[in-house]
Amino acid sequence: MFGCDNKAYLKGDKKMKLQNMGSNKTKLIKDNWEIFFSYNTPVVATDCQGRWFVTDKKWSVTTSKHINQFLGGMIAERRDQSFFDNLL
Repeated sequence: MFGCDNKAYLKGDKKMKLQNMGSNKTKLIKDNWEIFFSYNTPVVATDCQGRWFVTDKKWSVTTSKHINQFLGGMIAERRDQSFFDNLL
């Protein structure tokens, strides 16, 4: 997890970082967000203040499993899928 005081972020470095997290699971670090993808769909996000967000859209069994793995038991606020799409 990163913080809002991330030095690269404070310096205005807007580079993105993509990280493979397993089969069909990816994490994108962009600005002050970590965005988690199942296949090509953003479904979970966390901000630099440690708040977690999860899509309220119902997906496949596999994507639901990915969501639970991303959250790892964290409490997340449910948001419309458009919230995640707009982070990109």
